Amino acid sequence: MTTIEIDTPNGPIDALLNVPPGLGPWPGVVVVHDAFGYGRDKQSINDRIAQAGYVAITPNMYARGGRIRCITRVMRELMTQRGRALDDILAARDHLRSLPDCTGQVGIAGFCMGGQFALLLSPKGFGASAPFYGAPLPRHLNDVLEGACPIVASFGERDPLGKGAPEKLRKVVAAKGITNDIQVYSGVGHSFANTLPAQPLLRVTGFGYDQTATEDAWSRVFAFFGEHLR
Repeated sequence: MTTIEIDTPNGPIDALLNVPPGLGPWPGVVVVHDAFGYGRDKQSINDRIAQAGYVAITPNMYARGGRIRCITRVMRELMTQRGRALDDILAARDHLRSLPDCTGQVGIAGFCMGGQFALLLSPKGFGASAPFYGAPLPRHLNDVLEGACPIVASFGERDPLGKGAPEKLRKVVAAKGITNDIQVYSGVGHSFANTLPAQPLLRVTGFGYDQTATEDAWSRVFAFFGEHLR
């Protein structure tokens, strides 16, 4: 894992970059972090993606200003569906495409808040989108997914933020003929694929890591990416 600087329309930001071992080039994946930012958990996710044979990049959505201020701004831009956060993700996509290690085929994966961005930007030049518990779903979903790339989505049955989200997403992608794999994991909640602090408390509130669901979800994602990015 390397911390790099990428250019965006609003100035440079830092990003995590992981390149697979061996000889490339490989497809790329833009990883959009959750509200916690890109700490140790996101580093391990980048490494997992690279080990599977994809160049992984996670742009730091909180690179400008204090953390609280950045969270507020990014959430507002997610709601309004425009702004620097979206530009940063697309800049990360373009950076991957410019690398000699990348084939130019790029997918997007995101977690919680990042999962919403992965859906929102699925029509914006990506080959496949993998939202993990990207709920609540973006507003005006029918319009948002016009022209979307194939979507492989993973939800937790006990996710308090995701009530009705898988069903709504299935309905929209079916109506639009978007290739998809949408899975709801029984008995697990929000952030099941993230190793966040205070796991016992998180599980009580409908959040928390689950290894079995995590491994199955990533197996589906990599099979899906293998079909649509390679």
